[in-house]
Amino acid sequence: MATLLGKNINLRALEPTDLEFLFATENNESFWEISSTQTPFSKYILEKYIENSHQDIYEAKQYRFVICNAKNTPVGMIDLFDFNPQHKRVGLGILLTSTNQHKGYGTEALGLIIDYAFTFLNVHQLFANITADNLNSIALFEKFNFIKSGIKKDWVYSNSSFKDEISYQLIKK
Repeated sequence: MATLLGKNINLRALEPTDLEFLFATENNESFWEISSTQTPFSKYILEKYIENSHQDIYEAKQYRFVICNAKNTPVGMIDLFDFNPQHKRVGLGILLTSTNQHKGYGTEALGLIIDYAFTFLNVHQLFANITADNLNSIALFEKFNFIKSGIKKDWVYSNSSFKDEISYQLIKK
């Protein structure tokens, strides 16, 4: 699908060959704060997740895309979640492995998924929840004109302290 194909990346569905990438990423404790994970995932559970990832977003209300570079190597993931076709909105989250940040992959992936959501899912708005200290994500979403719509005080507990979480929205004009 050309909509999910960029200049330097592409967004594709999860494949069985992504098991090791998914296992390493989901079990990386530095990402647990943003995914609200508290325990590691087994390969068995992740295999089952991949097997069921074919579900349509209208059925599962979520969809995970793998972000691949020009060599078709996974560099991250971008998720659509809490899809609500009645109210025409969907949540958005992006994760790039640490070695693949600051290479333009996030910018390109976010641009592709915004076009996809507005064009193919016919949503009116996208939303994202970002901790206040995640300055890279804030800058990325603000680059695409996401507007700060609220702050949830002391929302995320991490490393023995609380963090605020900022709600962002991009509403189709």
